[in-house]
Amino acid sequence: MEKTRVAIVGMGTVGTGVAKLLLDHGDRTARHAGRVLWLEKAVVADLSKPRTIDLPEGILTDRVEDVIENPEIRVVAQLIGGLEPARTITLKLLEAGKDIVTANKALLAEHGPELFDKARSLGRSIAFEAAVAGGIPIIANISQCFSANQVQSLLGILNGTSNFILSQMDESGADYETALQKAQQLGYAEADPTMDVDGSDAAQKLAILAHLSFGSWINWREIPKVGINTFHSTDMHYAKQLGYRIKLVASATLINDQLELVVAPTLVKKGRPLAEVRGAYNAITVVGDAVGDIFFHGQRLQLSSQT
Repeated sequence: MEKTRVAIVGMGTVGTGVAKLLLDHGDRTARHAGRVLWLEKAVVADLSKPRTIDLPEGILTDRVEDVIENPEIRVVAQLIGGLEPARTITLKLLEAGKDIVTANKALLAEHGPELFDKARSLGRSIAFEAAVAGGIPIIANISQCFSANQVQSLLGILNGTSNFILSQMDESGADYETALQKAQQLGYAEADPTMDVDGSDAAQKLAILAHLSFGSWINWREIPKVGINTFHSTDMHYAKQLGYRIKLVASATLINDQLELVVAPTLVKKGRPLAEVRGAYNAITVVGDAVGDIFFHGQRLQLSSQT
């Protein structure tokens, strides 16, 4: 069977998980891919850092040049978080003839036009299913399966951390700070949870989905957003009395050829699919003019920027 040599740049939680899949389940991935996905290199910032995976000798390196300069490596999982050096490394990998797989939604929301234009000009591809909505295959569905549809609207819970916090406040009556601390203890929230709780993370993901759905690149900073960081348990109490739950909902709606986007805490009627999304889960409802309403639901993906 043909062998495709793969590299990973960034060995945080996601990078380590990818490496384990490639090493422990090679037969399974080969069966689905029709070729052996061979882990050739894994790039980290600190070689001395303890790791939760034992890699074969010669795979681990702290030089991204070992990937860039190796013509046998054809696919790279670029899993460094943030904007830099992720952007520069991604451009160099594309210029070296590599196809890219990434989970970095902040990078795509900020520099997507530049990176995709560069990939197209070089005949390369960037795959980014894991960048939005964790394990939900929403990118493939919108960009491929919905190709015969005009998407009319999409709305969803795009940040599992915020949903976990709101679920805790709703189910146990916990106040915001207590729910946030529990999310941090369980590894759902970072030490600095700002991007999750102020709506920025959801706005970045919404910008990516809006591009796929409506063909327009939106500056995620221009999307109106309100987070959950000013919430009080009293808000949840009154919502319950009215028969609603509060969810941080990201929405994009096409109205008379105009696109309306917003991220905000929203009252959702109990019994509706979005209202029943609990814990650290994501969910998205997409409305197409041909297919109608489609609902996607799945667990968040825990990202890490550690390398």
